[in-house]
Amino acid sequence: MAERIGLGIVGFGIMGERLARFAAGHAQVRLVGVWDPAPDAAARLAEAAPGVPMLGSAEAVIAACDCLYVASPPAFHLAHAKAAFAAGKAAFLEKPLAVDTAEARAFVAAAEAAGARGAVNFPMASSPAVAQLNAWRAEGAVGAPRSLSILTAFAAWPRSWQRGAHAWLDLPAQGGFTREVVSHFLFLTRRQLGPLVLEAAQARFDAPGRAETAVAARLTAGGVPVSLAGGVGITLADDHNAWTLEGPAGAIRLRDWSFAERRAADGTWAAAPDALPNERMRPMVLQRQLEGVAAMTRGEPHHLATLREALEVQEVVEAILAAQAA
Repeated sequence: MAERIGLGIVGFGIMGERLARFAAGHAQVRLVGVWDPAPDAAARLAEAAPGVPMLGSAEAVIAACDCLYVASPPAFHLAHAKAAFAAGKAAFLEKPLAVDTAEARAFVAAAEAAGARGAVNFPMASSPAVAQLNAWRAEGAVGAPRSLSILTAFAAWPRSWQRGAHAWLDLPAQGGFTREVVSHFLFLTRRQLGPLVLEAAQARFDAPGRAETAVAARLTAGGVPVSLAGGVGITLADDHNAWTLEGPAGAIRLRDWSFAERRAADGTWAAAPDALPNERMRPMVLQRQLEGVAAMTRGEPHHLATLREALEVQEVVEAILAAQAA
C-alpha cells in the first residue's frame, strides 16, 4: 500500500473536528497538524485526535502537510488554498469556494491552468445512498428523467448543532442555508443530470444583516426541469430534506441526507434494505472522502467534487440569493 499522505487542517470548527476524528485512524491519511486561532481549539484537538499538534500558523500547517484541508470560514478559503497551491501542496476545500463569485471564478481558472491538485468537500460524492440511487437508475427504475424537486426545511437557522458558528452562519455574506445545505443538492443534481441553468428565483430575508429565511427557484439540469424550495420555520425537525427524481418508469428520492427510497406502485415510499440514518452513514462517507483526498493528493484519478463543479454550484447559489423578494 502507498505511504499515507500527510493531511493538515486549517480551521478547527465543526467540520475540521469531524474530519480530524476520522483522519486520525485512516489507512491512507495521517494527520500532521492543525491551526485555529480560537482559544479552545487546542483542547478540542487533544480530545479529538490525541498527539496531533496544534501548530502556530496556517503557514506552519502548509509546510508540514501534503494536502491542506481548508475548513475555515468562507472568507478565508481562497487565501489558504492559494497558499497551499503556491507551496506545491494539494488542497481540499469546504464550500463555498469564496464569498465573491468573481474571485472564485478567477481562482478556479488559475488552478486549472497550473494543474493544481484541488477538490471540494461535497460528501454526496461518496454517499452509499447516492450509489443506491445510481443502481436503481441503471436498473431502469426511473427511465428518462422528467422532473426533479428539491426541498430543504429547517426548524431554525443555524441548526442546533451549528450554534457555535452563529457569528458567520447567520450572516448574508458567508452564511445561510442555501450556501450550506442547498449547495449539496445542487451538486448532486449536477452530477446526476448535467449542467445547471437557473431560470427564475426568489430569496426572502426577514431581518437586515441576517441570512435568508426562504428561497424558491426554477432550474434545468441537463435539460430536465428542476424545482427548488427551502425555508426556515416550516418544520419541527432540525433539518429535513428530499431530492426526488421522477420519470416514466417511477420515482426515487434521497431523504434526510441518507435514506435512498423508491416509490412503489401504490404511491408509498420504501427505503433501501441497508438504509441508515445520517449519523450512522457518516463514517462510511468520510472514509471514502478521505480515500479520494489521498488519491487526489497523489495526482491519481478521484471521485471528489472538482473545483469546477463547486464553482458551477456557487454561481447558481449566489444568483438565487441575489434574487431578493420585493
